[in-house]
Amino acid sequence: MSDPRYAIGIDLGTTHSALSYVELAGSDGEKTKHGVLGIPQLTAPGTVEELPLLPSFLYLPHADELAPGELTLPWAAPEGQAAVAGEMARSRGATTPIRLVSSAKSWLCHPGVDRRAGILPHDAPEEVTRISPLQASTRYLQHLRAAWDNAHPEAPFNEQAVTVTIPASFDPAARELTAEAARAAGYASITLLEEPQSALYSWIQNSDGRWRKEVKPGDIILVVDVGGGTSDFSLIAILERDGVLEPHRVAVGDHILLGGDNMDLALAHLVARKLAANGTQLDAWQMRALTYGCRAAKENLLANAQAETWPIVVPSRGSKLIGGSIRTELTRAEVTTFITDGFFPKVEAAARPAVRARAGLTQLGLPYAQDAAITKHLAAFLARQVGATAELDGFAGRVNAEHSFLHPSAVLFNGGVFKSELLATRMMDTINDWLYMEGAEPARMLGGADLDLAVARGAAYYSYVRRGAGVRIRGGTARSYYVAVESSMPAIPGMEPPIQALCVAPFGMEEGSELELPGQEFGLVVGEPVHFRFFGSSVRRQDQIGSVLDFWGPDELVELNEIQATLSPEGRTVGEVVQVRLHAYASEAGTLELLAVAQDGQRWKVEFDVRSAGEGQ
Repeated sequence: MSDPRYAIGIDLGTTHSALSYVELAGSDGEKTKHGVLGIPQLTAPGTVEELPLLPSFLYLPHADELAPGELTLPWAAPEGQAAVAGEMARSRGATTPIRLVSSAKSWLCHPGVDRRAGILPHDAPEEVTRISPLQASTRYLQHLRAAWDNAHPEAPFNEQAVTVTIPASFDPAARELTAEAARAAGYASITLLEEPQSALYSWIQNSDGRWRKEVKPGDIILVVDVGGGTSDFSLIAILERDGVLEPHRVAVGDHILLGGDNMDLALAHLVARKLAANGTQLDAWQMRALTYGCRAAKENLLANAQAETWPIVVPSRGSKLIGGSIRTELTRAEVTTFITDGFFPKVEAAARPAVRARAGLTQLGLPYAQDAAITKHLAAFLARQVGATAELDGFAGRVNAEHSFLHPSAVLFNGGVFKSELLATRMMDTINDWLYMEGAEPARMLGGADLDLAVARGAAYYSYVRRGAGVRIRGGTARSYYVAVESSMPAIPGMEPPIQALCVAPFGMEEGSELELPGQEFGLVVGEPVHFRFFGSSVRRQDQIGSVLDFWGPDELVELNEIQATLSPEGRTVGEVVQVRLHAYASEAGTLELLAVAQDGQRWKVEFDVRSAGEGQ
């Protein structure tokens, strides 16, 4: 491949996707020539417009719903694909929600379902052809690649340096699925980047070098990213090495399925209760349509201080689709009060998210967070990371044993939710109340971010940085990873054999490095699947590869997807037990791989299982 002309950044978002780029030849350090691709998409049947964002929605039309030519884009659609992506999908799906695929990114990281199976729309009737979360993500990535090639035929997409963003909380299986979606979309190669890091890259690039005056050595930047599907928290410490400031990512939060989608659902139930009080009951189909109407109301009322009300129309299920529609409205006061108090309540630093016992039977759906209070989730995250900077150069003397949580000195907001100044202010006030109660200086807000495009812009800048220019955030893998080893002991009635946790990848493992698990050999059966239980930790920073844990606290290790290895015989007998050592490999692309290496040097990749635990293996 020839040297790329552009560094491309793609924000593969839950509700919107975007593509930004940096022209490599004319860029100099942090002063880069940035651009945002206008993305051609259908906005109505037969109408194509260029918009800066591609709504992450797919509409699956009935075979007779649209006339030939009404789905035509400036490029030829892949054979057999009639699905509509983008603005028309979002608007048309609001009135026919049973044909609308949404939140594919959230489904892509849902370990309880087969993410390669046709499950979306998840509650569609039998006559609607369903697609998988993987296929939906592939469709958005295909659309973005085609849009680039249409606009830049002189610089083909697959000859450029491409970075795709993911939530920092994605586990190895979800990261690998994202990379698989890119490969299925025809991407020759990609690099994955965590979204909070991308937001900080965008802030650095956008400052034209002024960021060095806004932060100093010893600062701890808290990135709060509340998007359509997730709440993501990251901590980035500012170190000084040889007189140069160096951002260092020290912690990321757990995967919290809590964001704008939850707010839309909550507002829909608020409106439904108002309608029920007046004698109007909505069915499940109408509730889905109401949810999309509430999304538009929320976005407009929170972003526009001048708007006082927003009309909402719920389609009728009868023959009078227009005259029979149900009409109501949401006021700005209702939306701001409901979302502020429900999702951003002022709580103490000791507050924790409520956890309730789950019912034995539940509907198939996304595993949303049980507590809607984002401020409680943030309080829990900062408390878990109270010692995150203890071992960093220049931070050792700053850790106070009396502090109950890690004290950020600056906050960077990302995600469309924070387009509302009201919500950003509420979050800052809450954080600073926590700091005040522990005698700390208030944190300052880092401004100037474009909340719609910051992630895509930061990803493009990162693609540029990887070529040796600009400022790079350090940190490596965001967690330590462990495999369970069952103890050898006689059978005891009513007692499972205890397990140990064996560290197979340490915290902060740098990209491009490979580590061998010392002194441990395993026997793996070739030609048949073998399974391992798998754990991750965002707080155990001292464990090295090969460390064995006999005990751990409930908040120290979190069980993730199992590891599945099906080793090809490759000249060996099926069923033969091969002695192997495990190697951890942090790829340059941003994925984590485990390799089984035999004594003769033969290597197999040990796959992270991305199927449902209940599916036949």
